[in-house]
Amino acid sequence: MKVTHKSQLDKDIAKVLISEEELDSTVTRLAEEISRDYEDKNLLLLCILKGSIVFCGDLMKKLTVPCEIDCMKVSSYGKSTVSGGRINIILDLQRTDLSERDILVVEDIIDSGRTLSYLTEYLSLNGARSVKSVTLLDKPSRREVDFVPDYRGLEIPDEFVVGYGLDYAEGYRTLPYVGVLKPEVYTK
Repeated sequence: MKVTHKSQLDKDIAKVLISEEELDSTVTRLAEEISRDYEDKNLLLLCILKGSIVFCGDLMKKLTVPCEIDCMKVSSYGKSTVSGGRINIILDLQRTDLSERDILVVEDIIDSGRTLSYLTEYLSLNGARSVKSVTLLDKPSRREVDFVPDYRGLEIPDEFVVGYGLDYAEGYRTLPYVGVLKPEVYTK
């Protein structure tokens, strides 16, 4: 699908990988699965900032079960485009009721798997009643640890993607689709 130049950011996109319509139907499918599985649970959506905020917002609007939301900010990237392997908790979860919560970690993309693997163990060790994960995008070809998300939107190839919350150098998050960033943008 070719990008029509609606914004200044579109010029940096090589191709649209996932359209707005496909994103919407994927989020709807995930919300239906989660709503079915969490009917009798005390759901806490844990949005991993900043990339997951768009996905989490759309997901929670489509859920049919009650839930609370909270956020953590975690980083496994430095200033490069490659995961560094070290997990930094920048904003931690500040709750005293974890033993009463069934946490669903909401992530935009799983690449190496290190961040979600670390977070699920961290939250379990801190007393959460249950911890599962949902990701919009999955790049299993880049996996470095044995981690499989409980809910998975779409599998994507090993390409550098932006849009729908995903960024490069804090830009491109506002694109309404997921697009492949032109290599010349991030290899300058």
